[in-house]
Amino acid sequence: MINILLLNRLWLVFLLLVLVSGVHAQNLDLRLLESINGPVNPGPDARWRAVTNSAIPIAIATPVTLFIAGQIGHDKNLKEQSYVALGSLAGSEILSTTLKAITHRNRPFVDHSDVIFAKEFPADYSMPSGHTTVAFSTATTLSLSFPKWYVIVPAFSYAAAVGYSRMYLGVHYPSDVLGGALLGSASAYITYKANKWLRKHKKIN
Repeated sequence: MINILLLNRLWLVFLLLVLVSGVHAQNLDLRLLESINGPVNPGPDARWRAVTNSAIPIAIATPVTLFIAGQIGHDKNLKEQSYVALGSLAGSEILSTTLKAITHRNRPFVDHSDVIFAKEFPADYSMPSGHTTVAFSTATTLSLSFPKWYVIVPAFSYAAAVGYSRMYLGVHYPSDVLGGALLGSASAYITYKANKWLRKHKKIN
């Protein structure tokens, strides 16, 4: 289980990435991205694009599915977890959009069109990866709500695949993806803990 100390360290790493992303670390970032990206290849490109395109629909479907399952089964806990998933998703999306506006980091295919092959052309900024943020927000919420290996392993494997797809498609640096993973996970963790605190506070009163 993630603890507060680990969460603080993850945030520190993310903030350092934001601060150095325009300096020396970008050279390492770019080299790693080059090794993942590669030239246009219709078969693999389509598969990784499908992974990318599934991220937001799955993130939205998760709280909806939990709520419907809770409603059908008269399961109060499932419905409550649906609210947590929705809150985490909304929070991570707001934070991601805000950070993009603050960092103003160009997409790698914009600044390095000579070595990065763009396989889609998003128009907004790069840091952090929004798709990765919502994927890790969903994975963390599910893992905290249902702490079983058969939930945790597939959830985070899928989230990691979404992050990889953003680099493969040439639209994000590795540090954008790492930032999105930390942001999404932190948003889910804070939302989950806030919900537990509220439940406890209600019982006391």
